[in-house]
Amino acid sequence: MWLIDQKEGNVFAGGKDDRAGAARAAGNCSIFLSDVEEELVVDEPVSCYNCRYRRWTAESFACLKPS
Repeated sequence: MWLIDQKEGNVFAGGKDDRAGAARAAGNCSIFLSDVEEELVVDEPVSCYNCRYRRWTAESFACLKPS
């Protein structure tokens, strides 16, 4: 579900259009934290697309959650 990129870190393999995969990944994350309301992009409340730790890339997003 994740790709390792030397520059961007952990990049979501599903890109910007895998809503089910992003929701599953967030559901399995022990530190998911919802972003501020104006930054939410999908209707699913628990989704990596709505996580405070995601940073958009050209094709997907990188997960910047603390270790």
